[in-house]
Amino acid sequence: MKPYIEIRRDLHQIPELGFEEYKTQAYIVEYLQSIQTNFMEIVTWKTGIYVRIKGTNPTKTIGYRADIDGLPIEEETDLEFASVHKGQMHACGHDFHMAIALGLLTELVKKRVSDDVVFIFQPAEEGPGGALPMLMSEEFKHFKPDMIMALHIAPEYPVGTIATKCGILFANTSELFIDFKGKGGHAAYPQHTNDMVVASSHFVTQLQSIVARNIDPLDSAVITVGKITGGTVQNVIAEKARLEGTIRTLSTESMEKVKGRIEDLIKGIEIGFQCEASLDYGTKYYQVENHQELTKEFMEFTKTTDMNLVECDVAMTGEDYGYMLREIPGFMFWLGVNSPYGLHHSKLQPDEEAINETVTFLNDYIRFIAEKRINFNRR
Repeated sequence: MKPYIEIRRDLHQIPELGFEEYKTQAYIVEYLQSIQTNFMEIVTWKTGIYVRIKGTNPTKTIGYRADIDGLPIEEETDLEFASVHKGQMHACGHDFHMAIALGLLTELVKKRVSDDVVFIFQPAEEGPGGALPMLMSEEFKHFKPDMIMALHIAPEYPVGTIATKCGILFANTSELFIDFKGKGGHAAYPQHTNDMVVASSHFVTQLQSIVARNIDPLDSAVITVGKITGGTVQNVIAEKARLEGTIRTLSTESMEKVKGRIEDLIKGIEIGFQCEASLDYGTKYYQVENHQELTKEFMEFTKTTDMNLVECDVAMTGEDYGYMLREIPGFMFWLGVNSPYGLHHSKLQPDEEAINETVTFLNDYIRFIAEKRINFNRR
């Protein structure tokens, strides 16, 4: 049986993008088989994995989700166990998530609780999104828990910190891809063209009015255009331009309003600049909304442990785990890992001390919750 920190280091070396986690899946399955008992059930789904540890006298099923994919980032940590996959890195801490989940699973195999515990190793959280298709799978119907929990590492918090809140924790998110097509031509003859650099620039400026003038000031929304491409050379007027960005809101109503206004503005650009536009929202994630009763009870339990509890603010980050919380009562929490570099940074180095500490904490929590009778239908 490997030390949990060693498991993290093994997984850190083989980050893979969404629905390409073949080595990761194989590693997890091999580890599970090494500790398998007659009360464990293991089923694969695409590149994900379901595991059930059958309880001694089950009345409910407790769920735990860990995401398993990496990011398209070139690692710059100089660690001895750095990524061996060029241009790919566990820069969001999913290696930590998996190691903690496997550690917790191992402890529950050593000493079972009364209830069933289901572990969901989910692919493609970073994109294109694995939670929703997993929820729709036949396998999920078989393993569906009555409650579910998950964590996400937080570099800004010290080790030993749990940060969460009741209600909305993470925002609704949507990608944004817009292509403008006009008529290119020689820079000396603009009257014969429809310039898509100018059209796209006007559109970006107009986008700023949506949050400022269409969203309730007491609500929150963010529209960011992170990338613009257009044109080929300095003396040719661009025939095409592409915008890539993201939308974040704290309510589904605001998300729909933002999208409606974007579509209205695009129609105006098409008319005003005599061009055509196509719109794609790409990957869309539902808000992470923590179950009131379960989260409150989790926070109260945390106060009785050596972990430091922080009641945090809502974040405009996105997580497809929100789809699971829409269907199953549960919660997510931030886990402090004390790194000077933030999430999605090429030099992210979480403190490994958090791994064993969190396994112990979650093992105690699941044993506590297995003895509780909670109404899972109340939010």
